[in-house]
Amino acid sequence: MSKLPGNAGVSLLGDKSLEFYRDPVSFYRQRIDKHRGRVFQGRLLNRPTVFICSVAGMRELLCEKSNVFLKDPTDLMTNMYGDTLVTTNGEEACLLRLSLTSLFTGSCLKSSSDYISSVCVRCLKDLPLSGQPECVYSVFKRLGTELVLGLFLNVRAEEQPELFQEIMQLCTLHWHGLISAPVHMKVPLWSSGFSTALDARDKLMDIIKDKLENDTEGFVGSLGSLPLPDSCAASQHLLLFISALIPKAFASLLTSFTLALSGNEQEEKRRRAREEPDYLHNVLLEVQRLWPAFIGGRRIADQDSTLAGFHVPKGHGAIYISHGVHRDPEVFQQPDDFLPERWSGRNAGQEHFLCSFGSGARNCIGSKLADVFLKEACVYLLTHYDWRLDPPSQDLEYKWLPVSRPANPPTMSFARLDQTRSDNSDTSSGMHSTSSDVTS
Repeated sequence: MSKLPGNAGVSLLGDKSLEFYRDPVSFYRQRIDKHRGRVFQGRLLNRPTVFICSVAGMRELLCEKSNVFLKDPTDLMTNMYGDTLVTTNGEEACLLRLSLTSLFTGSCLKSSSDYISSVCVRCLKDLPLSGQPECVYSVFKRLGTELVLGLFLNVRAEEQPELFQEIMQLCTLHWHGLISAPVHMKVPLWSSGFSTALDARDKLMDIIKDKLENDTEGFVGSLGSLPLPDSCAASQHLLLFISALIPKAFASLLTSFTLALSGNEQEEKRRRAREEPDYLHNVLLEVQRLWPAFIGGRRIADQDSTLAGFHVPKGHGAIYISHGVHRDPEVFQQPDDFLPERWSGRNAGQEHFLCSFGSGARNCIGSKLADVFLKEACVYLLTHYDWRLDPPSQDLEYKWLPVSRPANPPTMSFARLDQTRSDNSDTSSGMHSTSSDVTS
């Protein structure tokens, strides 16, 4: 059994959290080059931690040894959302997942499709009308927010605009507290971000409990009728499902999708994605591979174990870095290139090697719903528009936390397909006319 490459350092002084969270991609790439391997150790959140950047290591962590490497019960997510299927372990997590799965599959999933379509139409139908470049990340975040609040809470922006706006603002305050220092402090005229987040959580819980008591329709009604372990479970899970992080994840992937297929040079890829559902599926897999919405996830070793052949003592952390896993050259040839064709060739049937939404028994319970939503939004964009970066030269360097997106939100111009085809036809006619004049 080999010793982990790298050094976990000493308490506090050896901690690399600031460096990691500032730029996790540079962090892991520097250490892969240094240690010549995709598994190494360091100190994160003042805990000796194994960093996993290989497909095999990720699968071992999340699938083969998911009962050994557990969610951290002291994680800040627990403070902000309570005991949910994301934060619990063992039998409790299994029972919660068993109870909730029906809400994200089968007839419940099908019943969501009409609403998803209507949200896409309402949020995307007027993209070219302003005549100005659009900040696509903001457009897609609004789209995701309308979807989440409408599906999970029966609050629809067009029917209850004031309540929708209130909940959206509270969710933002709650989320910002999640990524702030966990200091609960209030003084006259000021309170900490964490304290403000807790206040927002309390107000959201009041709205959620009222919905559970009085609304018998849709997702809220179905959730309220499930056999959950205690009276708080339904409201805590609704709080999780309407989290501002979910619209951010949708916006992340849709922004990366539009960037990958923007401009005249990508016209053929847009055409194929518009006309071939399988090719669109491959495009979205490749978008998730290269620009995963979430950088990864963290576990704690519940007992002495191994990962990738290295000894991992009890109490050590283990974090898989999806950006690194998805670019493992042993699995993905030309790992830095955007090649949707790989998913119908060498990597066909290997979707389970992607881990932006987790993997194995603890993967994201809403992944199928996310797939439906992303495809619906992308099909609408492809069917109605061509798009390009505007201005053409923009700084597209990504930041990776809390979700992946260009640090400077990109702006794009959209043109209706019938208009661009008409313009192309006019151009072709003009060229033909000019050619005829020259010939004659």
